[in-house]
Amino acid sequence: MLEILAPTEMSRVDRLAGEAGVESYRLMLNAGQAVAEQAMEMADEGATVVVLAGPGNNGGDGFVAAQRLAGAGFRVRVLLLGALAKLSGDAAKAAAGYAGEVGELAANPDLDADLIIDALFGAGLSRDLDGDVAAVVEAANACGCPILSIDLPSGIDGATGQVRGAAIRATATVTFFRLKPAHLLMPGRVHCGELAVTDIGIPSEVLERIGSRLFHNKPELWSKHFHAPALDGHKYDRGHAVVVAGEASKTGAARMAALAALRIGAGLVTVASPKDALPVNAAHLTAVMLREAEGAEGLRSLLEDKRLNAVAIGPGYGHGGETAAAVEACLASGAAVVLDADAITAFRNDPERLFRAIHGSVSGVVLTPHAGEFSRLFPDLAEGGDKVAKTREAARRSGATVLLKGTDTVVASPDGRASISDGGTPWLATAGTGDVLAGLITGILAQKVPAFEAASAAVWIHAAAAHAFGAGLIAEDLPDVVPAVLEQLFGTEPAREIRWK
Repeated sequence: MLEILAPTEMSRVDRLAGEAGVESYRLMLNAGQAVAEQAMEMADEGATVVVLAGPGNNGGDGFVAAQRLAGAGFRVRVLLLGALAKLSGDAAKAAAGYAGEVGELAANPDLDADLIIDALFGAGLSRDLDGDVAAVVEAANACGCPILSIDLPSGIDGATGQVRGAAIRATATVTFFRLKPAHLLMPGRVHCGELAVTDIGIPSEVLERIGSRLFHNKPELWSKHFHAPALDGHKYDRGHAVVVAGEASKTGAARMAALAALRIGAGLVTVASPKDALPVNAAHLTAVMLREAEGAEGLRSLLEDKRLNAVAIGPGYGHGGETAAAVEACLASGAAVVLDADAITAFRNDPERLFRAIHGSVSGVVLTPHAGEFSRLFPDLAEGGDKVAKTREAARRSGATVLLKGTDTVVASPDGRASISDGGTPWLATAGTGDVLAGLITGILAQKVPAFEAASAAVWIHAAAAHAFGAGLIAEDLPDVVPAVLEQLFGTEPAREIRWK
C-alpha cells in the first residue's frame, strides 16, 4: 500500500480494472457502501444526513451511500448540483437507484443535519470553485456538523493538495484503492481530517502496468536497505561519518549532526573543524572524534582517507567565499555527501557551479533545503504549487537526491522516484532540528544505504522521534530519542539459547 497515485494514474487504474473484467458500476456500489459504513460510525442511528452530490462519479458514490443510509433508518436528503436529467453513465444509474427525493443545491442550502456527506468533486477537480459552488462549500464549513468527504474534500487539487478557490474542511475522508498526493501534501492533508483507504475490488495487479514512482514514506519503502546490524559485524562495517564544523562560535549545529549520525548507527563519527574550534568541540564531545581541517585544502587532505565514506557540510559552517570550495572538496572526495544549510546558500549566485560538482561526484549526494534555501538554487521552481513535481525537477537538474523539508517533506531521486512523509509535527519547528536531520542522513549513508532510501528513512525516523518526545522538544533531545525509534523498527535481538542435555 505504499504507492501513491496521481489523479491521472487513478483514472488509468479504473480503465485497467474494466479491461480486467471489473464492472465500473460494481466499483461505484462498493465505494458507496464504504462511505455509508463510515457515515454510520460518525452519526447515530436515525440521524439526519445531507448528501451534497456533484454531477460526476463522485456524486454517484454519494447517491449509493444515500440509498444505503436510508435503508438503514437514517433520514437522508440529497442536494444535487445541476439537473438530475443531465447525469450520465454510472452516476445516472446510481441516482436512479436512490428512492428518495432529490433537491437542487443552491447557494444558500439548508444544511441542518447531523452529518454532511461531501460528494461534490473528487480528486479529478480541474478548475477553481467559485460563485454558488464556493458559497455552498463555505456554508458547509460553517454549519458546525461533521463532514465526511468522498475521495477528497471538494475543492482540493488531487495532484498538489492545493485549495482551488474554496475547499471543504472534512472531519473524515474515505478514499479508494490507493492514496493520492493530496491526501499527504499540505494543505490537503489538513482538509482531509481522518483518512480511510478502502478496497473496493480493484485488482492490485493493475499497479504493475501503472508503474507508480511516488510512494508513501513508510519503513516498508526502505527497510530492505536500512536494517539492524549483523551479529558478526563490527564498527568498521557501519561506516565512518564526518561532519564538517565551522568557526568556534558556531559549532553547536555540527555537534548535533554528529551525535545524530552516531545514534543512527554509524560505526565511527568525526567532527572536522578549524584549529580554533577544536577546544570548543572537545569540551562537548566524547564518543565523537575530532580532526583538524582548515578550509577546502584541509578537507581535501582529510577525505583522502577512503574509510571516511560519508560527510555532511553546511550546519553552522558559514556561507562565505571559502564555503563553495569546501563543498566542492567534499563532492570530489568519493564519499557520500549531505549538503545542508550554508552549503546550499553558498551557491545562491551560481547554482550551476554546484550542479556541475554534484554530477561529477561518484557517490550519493543529498540536498536538504527548506523552502527558502530551495528558492536560492531553483528560483524558477520555487513558486509552483506542485511540491512533488518541483522536487523531482530539482533532483533531475541537480543530480542529487533532493529532500524538500516541511510538514509534508518530499524526497526525490534523480531517477524520478519520490516519497511523501505525513509524519511532520509542529514540535519540529524549532532551531536545530534540521541539523539533526542532516546528521541522521549522513549516519545512514555511512552504512552504505543508497541516497534516496537514506534520506527517506532519516525523514521518517526524525519525525517518529519528535512524536515520541512530544511537547517541549528541542533539537538536542532528538538524538537521544532515536534509540527508542530504532527499537521500534528493529526490535531487540533475543539472547542466544543454549540447551544442556
